[in-house]
Amino acid sequence: MSSKTYYRYIWLLNILLTSDHPLTYKEIAELWEIDPNGSGKLPLRTFHEHEDGVKEMFGVNIECNRTNNTYYVQNPEALDFNKPQKWLLNQYNIPKDFLVDYKMRDRILLEKMSKGHEWAKTIIQAMQKNEELEIDYQKHDAPMETLHVQPYALKAYNRRWYLLGYVKEKDAIRTLGLDRMNDVHATKTHFKMPYKFDAQKYYANTVGVYVNDENPVTDVKIRAYGKQVEYIRSSPLHKSQSESRSKYGEFAEFTYRVSITPELISQLLAMGDRVEVLEPVTLREEMKERINSMLNVYK
Repeated sequence: MSSKTYYRYIWLLNILLTSDHPLTYKEIAELWEIDPNGSGKLPLRTFHEHEDGVKEMFGVNIECNRTNNTYYVQNPEALDFNKPQKWLLNQYNIPKDFLVDYKMRDRILLEKMSKGHEWAKTIIQAMQKNEELEIDYQKHDAPMETLHVQPYALKAYNRRWYLLGYVKEKDAIRTLGLDRMNDVHATKTHFKMPYKFDAQKYYANTVGVYVNDENPVTDVKIRAYGKQVEYIRSSPLHKSQSESRSKYGEFAEFTYRVSITPELISQLLAMGDRVEVLEPVTLREEMKERINSMLNVYK
């Protein structure tokens, strides 16, 4: 399926979900004609084909009210149980008035994912068939190596895609960045998924994609100051976030149940002097060392 067809399905579903009333085919076709990414007319036959495509791709039904010939999404709640499709839809969930206004094309700025997304289709197909992948993989400042990987899951983080799977050469589960892959192709070797493996549980106690079984899960407490308090409240650092203490207009303290990883430290450092690590002491000392090291660079 081409990316244009994907866009059409997403566009149609988004238009119906964001409209404040059911739409007639004529209204939908008129919106499609003025969409900057459209391709002219939307024939009725093509529209009905897209209805079927939306059902297959998202698991929701577009129904027609025969009394006034208007179309609506019958079961939008199905998206709540289909997280990958909901995520995909949200990436394109730009307000309808922006989508249909050509003048807005240079005023809606979207973040671009890093390279590597071209391997996603091959990886997903291998996941569907439980086929091993052969991957030419090259870390930063390291020679390229060929890895045989049993693909378990894909994860998006910080504008990058990652593959989680069992790497035969390492005899371990690893997370591989798609942007570090030079070639990917499926083999004819099949594998069985580990019984009850849950990718969400695998990443449950980490910020980002770094997982080390030797890293214990611990309570991390931070104090945020000023405007950073509201940023953290509206966009939690981790799903375990809880607020333990606050003083209006000055600070708030947040606690997390996580493993201490390089990505967690990087996130905390990125907040600068608006966040202070309180516990554990080992992490607080690590933050001091990192900050002093950064200061030495500028001396």
